[in-house]
Amino acid sequence: MSDGKPLRRSSLTSQVIDQLQTEISSGRWRIGDHIPTEIELCELTGTGRNTVREAVQALVYTRVLERRQGSGTYVIATTEDKSALDEYLDSAHKQDVWELRQALDVSAAALAVHRCTSEEIFRLEQLRDERRRRVGGSDTEVEVAEVALRRAMVESSHNALYLKLYNLLILTLRGTGDCHIPVLGAGLYDRYGPLIEAVIAGDEVAISRAAKEIIVEGPRPGSRKG
Repeated sequence: MSDGKPLRRSSLTSQVIDQLQTEISSGRWRIGDHIPTEIELCELTGTGRNTVREAVQALVYTRVLERRQGSGTYVIATTEDKSALDEYLDSAHKQDVWELRQALDVSAAALAVHRCTSEEIFRLEQLRDERRRRVGGSDTEVEVAEVALRRAMVESSHNALYLKLYNLLILTLRGTGDCHIPVLGAGLYDRYGPLIEAVIAGDEVAISRAAKEIIVEGPRPGSRKG
């Protein structure tokens, strides 16, 4: 049995995300519905605009909601498929979930370097630049930008099962500090940067090299060294 501590979702934004997801899973907001305005969501959740904005953006990135230019934000998926696997992930130990996400990042990158389109490369570049601009911002702003970038890399693998599992991992790790690795100057920000850059460059050798750096620090509790 692992000695780690189970995950906990405690941030205000995470609570609002859960509240919005409840509106969807309960059927009060159905697929195709226009969700309430930002002001109405503030009244519904009892929180400020920034918190509501971050919560909605997180659900946009996980493809539960979709923003439509000049029209508003709509429900495009439910959370009803979050069954036994999702419940298991919610109660899993943080290091276990991180290791699974790391494995998906690496294997998705290895596929994406061969499969991603020019449009997807352009989107990765845009999201990478947005992540750089968020350096020094709030934890939630950093996390949302990081999630968008790494999810886009997985999406570029064109493996639907990877993407579905990754979305569950995003929800499980939300607000736990998964993205908050110390910033290195004004350039790329963490150990995932070289992996993403390798996908953008189409450099398979660089992906192998970057993958070796993406490891969980230290041995697992009770594991044998050497």
